[in-house]
Amino acid sequence: MLSKFFSKQKLNIYAPVSGRVIPLDQVPDPVFSERMLGEGVAILPVSGDVFAPCDGSIIHLATTKHAIGLRAGDGTEILIHIGLETVSLGGQGFTACVEQGDIVKKGQLLIQVDWDFLREKAINLVTPIVVTNSNEKKVNLIDTPQAEEGKTILMTVSSK
Repeated sequence: MLSKFFSKQKLNIYAPVSGRVIPLDQVPDPVFSERMLGEGVAILPVSGDVFAPCDGSIIHLATTKHAIGLRAGDGTEILIHIGLETVSLGGQGFTACVEQGDIVKKGQLLIQVDWDFLREKAINLVTPIVVTNSNEKKVNLIDTPQAEEGKTILMTVSSK
């Protein structure tokens, strides 16, 4: 009985989009590859929109809609950065379906993405998913080559 009380709860972070999983150190942007924003992985999306990787609240939505931050109930903060250098698009190609402060459930639609438009603009579609407060958490990355939105666990997070 007491073991339940003292056991560390793990938060599952699911794939917010489907595609090929890429280790963070292979992302061609030093902010992500050198883990300046935190530990995580990236996905090279094949299609589809961006969905909530867990239950939580929206703590950041970039005005250009290319990045969104969530805070899970355990305090884990997750950043989803859709593509690289996408801030330069000024919001074109993205439609936000949530607002800062919204409470979301795992699998809820966050941002609609026009991947064809991004490809036309020669945007690198690599989408990092990082735990921005990973210095306060224990992040366990799950080794998987492919991710299916809402079904594949990318990482588990627990307190240190």
